[in-house]
Amino acid sequence: MNDPTEVSHWGPLRLLLAGMDDDIELLYREARVEGLKPNWVMELIRLHLRGPMTITELAESVERTHSALSQKVAAMRAAGFVATGKGPDGRSKLVLLTPKAEAVVGRLAAEWRATEEAVAEIEAELPYPLTRVVADIAALLERKSFHDRIAEKLADDEAWS
Repeated sequence: MNDPTEVSHWGPLRLLLAGMDDDIELLYREARVEGLKPNWVMELIRLHLRGPMTITELAESVERTHSALSQKVAAMRAAGFVATGKGPDGRSKLVLLTPKAEAVVGRLAAEWRATEEAVAEIEAELPYPLTRVVADIAALLERKSFHDRIAEKLADDEAWS
């Protein structure tokens, strides 16, 4: 059997995004903001600006699933950036920033703005903007979902049956 993972159309994009996140993490280390992951910043800024939220409210705010946000909150809590308490109905968890997060959230907002400006600068240097590529892919997937496209390919693959 040939290794199917040796061919990847998405691999270069994944590596590009991981490299960009690594560069952002380097900025955090240089600024002595230890233990922070770039993919937590949106949630931390939202909690700062909107106040404590349940995991469900936070998930909806950042357009993620409850499950994904629950895992992220656990990681942010372990790193000391958020704390959790009882939610309004006893079954939910309320997420709030810790003093550690409050001390750096202004810097995180500055990094967010600088990152968006850098991405806009990169887009301006490209012959086609990445935002256009994303919109075009989204439009294609509206017509025929990614699930359906994969399912069609799997229907013809004996290994899947």
